[in-house]
Amino acid sequence: MSKIELLNASCADLTVDAVVNAANSRLWEGGGICGVIFAKAGRAELTAACSQYETPLKDGEAVITPAFQMTNAKFIIHAVGPNFAITPNAFDKLFDAYYNSLRVLMDNNLQSISFPLISSGIFGGSLANPTAESTKQCCRAYKKFTEDYPDYEVDVKLCAFSRRQMTEAKQVFDSFFG
Repeated sequence: MSKIELLNASCADLTVDAVVNAANSRLWEGGGICGVIFAKAGRAELTAACSQYETPLKDGEAVITPAFQMTNAKFIIHAVGPNFAITPNAFDKLFDAYYNSLRVLMDNNLQSISFPLISSGIFGGSLANPTAESTKQCCRAYKKFTEDYPDYEVDVKLCAFSRRQMTEAKQVFDSFFG
C-alpha cells in the first residue's frame, strides 16, 4: 500500500531508492539541496551524468541519474521546479515536478522516494508562503499518482529541512492527510 509522510529532515540523508534534486533547467550544480546532493554524489560523476541530457529542461520535467557515491540511495531524480520570481503563477509546473518525479520512479521500477520542498527556497520568488505551496502541490501530485496507478506502491517522504518549514508544511500536509 502506498504511503506518504512529512519529515523534518534532509531528503539527501534518507535511505530510499531515489532522492529528488530540486534542479535547475540546465542540471548544473546549484545551491541549497542541489549543492548538497552534488557534493554527496560526487561532483564530477554527477555533472558528467547530467550533461548527457539535452538541456534546458522545461519547468515540471524530471530525469534520472545514478546516485554514484551516495550510500543511502540508488538514483537521483532531478525535478525542475518553476522559479516563481519569473513565472509567478506556475503552480501547475510545480505539481508537474512532483508528479513527473513519481512517474520516473515508477518507470524505473523503484518504490521509495524522498523529496525536498521544490521551489520553496530561492525559486519561491514572491510567493507569500513557498513552503505551503510546495507542500500542497506534492500532496496533490501524490493523490493523483496513487489514483492513476492504484496498483503501483510508492513510499513518499516529503522533507521539510528547518523547524519553521516543518511547522508551515505540517499545516498543509495535515489538511490533506490529517
